[in-house]
Amino acid sequence: MKLNRRDFIKKTSVVTTGALANQPVFSGGLHKKTTAYPVCVFTKCLQFLDYDNLAETIAAIGFDGADMPVRKGGHVLPENVKTDLPKAVKALQKSGIKVPMMVTDIIGPDHPEIEKILGTASALGIRHYRMGYLAYDPEKTVPENLDLHKRTMENLEKVNRKYDICGEYQNHSGTGVGAPVWDVYWILKDRDPAYLGAQYDIRHATCEGGSAWPIGMKLLAPWIKTTDIKDFIREKQNEKWQVKDVQLGEGQVDFDAYCKEYSRLGISGPVSIHYEYDLGGAEHGHTRPTMSLDKISSYLRNDLKWFRAKVEQYKM
Repeated sequence: MKLNRRDFIKKTSVVTTGALANQPVFSGGLHKKTTAYPVCVFTKCLQFLDYDNLAETIAAIGFDGADMPVRKGGHVLPENVKTDLPKAVKALQKSGIKVPMMVTDIIGPDHPEIEKILGTASALGIRHYRMGYLAYDPEKTVPENLDLHKRTMENLEKVNRKYDICGEYQNHSGTGVGAPVWDVYWILKDRDPAYLGAQYDIRHATCEGGSAWPIGMKLLAPWIKTTDIKDFIREKQNEKWQVKDVQLGEGQVDFDAYCKEYSRLGISGPVSIHYEYDLGGAEHGHTRPTMSLDKISSYLRNDLKWFRAKVEQYKM
């Protein structure tokens, strides 16, 4: 039976005061449960479609919104943001699709297109953007690196305030800043989550944190403004263990525990489902994937249906 997307997105209560003990209070507030949040698709896997066909495809699958890559090689190129982002948003909204969030390469206030990107996005009602990734300077200690990035975030917050938009740093597995979620806490702990926050990725948190991920999620909770959804397994290839992305529910992410923790901590905000398993190259943003649009759409639809069932089960 086809699931009605609105049946699965429901309001939940505000988290109890006790769960927020010892957390700093900012002007943006903490964990305010709002009305229904949009479940979006990260459109990297649909970059072979023009904006009109993108909008029709997303609407037909049943997503509430789009998470647009506005970056080099993205669905919208930074140098064309003033003309192309309004076109994309107009096409999506015409099909009933919201655009609450986007992905950028911005890692500080010195980004050459920052004023143009944030100004255009804010004027269009986009209130969340994911940042690019920060790196460690091997010549500096870990605390020295984090202190440097912390100062960068302080200056970036000033730009975000100017445009009334929130920049969010994604925890990502690997060796960069944010692989351990403690990194993200360190660079954000003095920032106002109304303007600088985290995009929490349970796949990467599980990959790097194992069973300890709930501790990191609780630590970051006041700053979690948006979330990413995807799954993975580990498999041995050529005598080495590798990480492989898979469909939702087929991997190592404990979504039951995640959904419970999400609700318990009072987290809310736009959700972006990422598709990084094999889609004939579409998962990498290729403009000529070898997989048909119908088949790609079936994968997107199945994961969306699976996630919405979890949302309903745990009243997220």
